[in-house]
Amino acid sequence: MTLLMRPLGSAIFGSYADRHGRKGAMVVAVTGVGLSTAAFGLLPTVGQIGLFAPALFILLRLVQGVFVGGVVASTHTIGTESVPPSWRGAVSGLVGGGGAGIGALLASITYMAMTALFPGDAFENWGWRCMFFAGIVSSVLGLVIFNSLEESPLWKQLQAAKAASGQAKPQTHPLRTLFSREYRGVLLVNILLTVGGGSAYYLTSGYLPTFLKVVVKASPGEAAATLMLSSVGVIVASVAAGHLSTMIGRKRAFLLIGAVSVVLMPLLYQWMPAAPTAVLRGVYAAALSMLGCAGFAPILIFLNERFPTSIRASGTGLSWNIGFAIGGMMPTLASLAARTPADLPVVLGIFVAVVTLIYLAGAAIVPETLGRLAEK
Repeated sequence: MTLLMRPLGSAIFGSYADRHGRKGAMVVAVTGVGLSTAAFGLLPTVGQIGLFAPALFILLRLVQGVFVGGVVASTHTIGTESVPPSWRGAVSGLVGGGGAGIGALLASITYMAMTALFPGDAFENWGWRCMFFAGIVSSVLGLVIFNSLEESPLWKQLQAAKAASGQAKPQTHPLRTLFSREYRGVLLVNILLTVGGGSAYYLTSGYLPTFLKVVVKASPGEAAATLMLSSVGVIVASVAAGHLSTMIGRKRAFLLIGAVSVVLMPLLYQWMPAAPTAVLRGVYAAALSMLGCAGFAPILIFLNERFPTSIRASGTGLSWNIGFAIGGMMPTLASLAARTPADLPVVLGIFVAVVTLIYLAGAAIVPETLGRLAEK
């Protein structure tokens, strides 16, 4: 549900960010994500209010999805627009793929802390609620950090150019421009790439906790250590893949990462359950997650370079979130396709190979964009 609402959030906040600035949209969206997350900790149980409890849960998920889509539209532009060209690939990896790794790592640490503070039944009563209350901390930190940031220099340059030419009025319809004949094809091709990259992420890092429990039969301790190792690996791989795209070009980076992934990722699904030691299983799991996130790490800066400043937040946000909304369905489809848990390694290997081929098809079609952000 959250994934399906993200494109709407990108349309709303992306349009605002293009017309009125990235910073304001980012502050509201990040605060909204934190507060809506914390609100889950306040939800009453089914025993207290009956069917209204799941209804409130669904409503909160929808609201959270809108704000998450807004975060993508704003942070995925201001980050790369605010750094020198030589750092844009690395920042793309840090914000795009590294952000997922950092979030997963913090979630694992929070879970371990809450289970230690609230052992046994105490976690069932209050511990899980405190995990969601941590969203308030992220909101406060977001307000402090983002309020101190400068507005995107490229967006300010655009406004200055409009003022100098007598066109100081904010652009009224960035979405109309985005869906015009000039950019409609660009948006569709971008989505082909983000579907491939997003699907690979959800089939690797997104599915890994289930795979460790159902297929590998890992103990809780082994699973926690493996997930934390994988999260650290994702951060490193994402930044490295993003910077690689600055060194050799976005298109070549996509093709290289895709070619390696289409061969290795299906094999890693086979090797992990058969590995004789927990250490080796952890290495395979980390490698799988790293490849899954490395593929979409440079996509952020590529999307930025595909659109002019006047519609960049809307174009980047919608391209990213539509692709990831489709990609988020892949784990469910893979689970349905597997008749038994024993079938999952083969089924997941087939799924990830197919989505990586889609990713490679998109990479083959798109033009090279390295350096074009400064031209727009």
